[in-house]
This record gives sequence, C-alpha cells and structure tokens, in this order.
Amino acid sequence: MKNHIKPDWDLIIAGAGPAGLSAGIYAGRAGLKVLILEAEAPGGKVIKTAEVENYPGFTSIMGPELGMHFYNQAMAQNCEFMYSGIQEFQKNDALFEVTLMNGTVLKSYALIVATGTKENKIGIPGEDEYYGNGVSYCAVCDAAFYRDREVTVVGGGYAAVEEADYLTRFASKVTLIHRRQEFRVDDRTLQRARENQKIEFLLDHVVTRVNGESELVNPEKGITKKKVTSIEIKNVVTNEERVHETAALFPFIGAKPITNFIKQKEVLDDNNYVVVNEKMETKIKGLYAAGDVRVTPLRQIVTATSDGSLAGQMAVEYIQHRDYE
Repeated sequence: MKNHIKPDWDLIIAGAGPAGLSAGIYAGRAGLKVLILEAEAPGGKVIKTAEVENYPGFTSIMGPELGMHFYNQAMAQNCEFMYSGIQEFQKNDALFEVTLMNGTVLKSYALIVATGTKENKIGIPGEDEYYGNGVSYCAVCDAAFYRDREVTVVGGGYAAVEEADYLTRFASKVTLIHRRQEFRVDDRTLQRARENQKIEFLLDHVVTRVNGESELVNPEKGITKKKVTSIEIKNVVTNEERVHETAALFPFIGAKPITNFIKQKEVLDDNNYVVVNEKMETKIKGLYAAGDVRVTPLRQIVTATSDGSLAGQMAVEYIQHRDYE
C-alpha cells in the first residue's frame, strides 16, 4: 500500500453549486466521508436565478428552491458543509493538503474543484462607487427595489437577455444595451425578449460612466445613501455620446473562472479554466473539476450536475483503488 496516513476527509469538494453538490450526492451515497466548502451560500448561481424552465423534471421551478433541493439532498447523503474558501492546495505523496482562507489545513485523498465563475465588471467610472446602490450583478436579488422604475441591462448573452425579461416583472421599463447587433442566444429566447413591450433594445452602444447622487435618508443623524440617477452611453458606430436616465444598471457581460487559488498552472488553459478529460480528471491524479469552472462549450445547471455526478463517481473509484496504483 502506498499510503498509510488517514486524512481528515476522503474527498473535499470546493464549491457548493449544482456541480459540487451533485458530486457530493454521488460520493456521499458511495460511503465516502465528504466535506463541501463554499465561500458564499450553498446553491451557487442557482439561488440568484429567478425561474428555471430547462432543468429536467421541473417544467418551472424557482432557482433558490432548486438550489435548496440540491443542498438538502447532499446533506441527506451525510456530506458535511463548511463556509470557507480555499487559499491554496498542494498534493504531497498521495494526499491533498487544502489550506482554507483562515489558514486551517485539511487533508483528503481527492479534491474536486467546482468553484464556478465570477461575473465580469464593465470597468467604468462609478461602477464600483454605486455597487449595491444601483449597480447590481443579480437581478433576482435586487429587482424588487426598482418596482415601477426604469432600469438598464448591459450584455448580449443569455444572462443579459433572460435577466432583462425577468426585470420586467418589476420595472416599468428595461433598456437592454449591447455593443453589437447580434446576440449570443437562441432565437426563441431572443424573440421572447423582443416581444416583451417593456424591453427597449439599444444596440451598437456601450456604457461609459455611472452617475448618481447622495440622498439624505435620516436628517437627524445625517445619514445619506447613494443612488444611481443616470448612465453615460456612447454609440460605437457614430461616436455620439449622451446621458440615459435610469434607476439601476445590471451588467451581464460574461464571467471569469474562480481559479485564483490554483497554483498548478498545468491544469489551466490560457483563460484560467480547468482542463479535464471525459472523466473530469485533470493532469494531477485525484484532482477533478466540474461545472462552469472547467473548459466546456455549455454552462448550464444541467451540464453542471452532469459534470458533478461524473466527477463524484470518478473520485469514488480513484479513492477505492488508491492503494493499488
């Protein structure tokens, strides 16, 4: 046998989105001692999604409800959960040494990276200043704050179009700004948005600045609160610039993989996504990746759960045969 040291866990899973929780369900059900780490809330981006209509088994289900189903099922398979991100990890001999953000080091036979992605920022003046006060990257979280008001969405992919449609449930009008004429969505999704009378398309434009003001919310204590009042936009064809009044800005312009804790660059591609084979294996034995964090042509809930189940099962087989390599 190669390894006689008993680790803290058989398997550590970084990330509690659909991929990580699915991996936990399969590994836990196989009898492994599983720890799932999550720096934010269990469920991942699913809990920030309003209505899910393309996950098999549910004609329609709210994202937070689906995320809670994933979490409860993983916990029912005796997985354990810990609120923590990863600082780094190393593989020494047959064990992974995972360092948490608080400096604690945990050991396991295998590690699954399912940390997902983080939304990109536009990178314009005022974007950071008014974050949480009119600039939001989560329509589900903040849409209700802008009931009967005009808001703006930026982007040309599924997230932008679908979130614009969702926002019309609250806002009186949604302006969808995109720097091109073409969208990266299927015809049905785009057509539904075009038929929504509350959505106005503003194409060939970019946002260059977020403007706002401070509102006195408690005169006695002198407490003020910032709020967005407008954005500055530019026509990329004519270079014409103008001010567009809006109560909120929702950028949905892509995302980057959360892999900053991975020092082993041989497992990453040029865009820092994790490279795996058909078994979700990386170049490092015992290290797997699943979901949005890996190189994949499609990032959806159903593909993440598929990745996670496969990574979980492959980790089970790896751990069961680790002494015979």
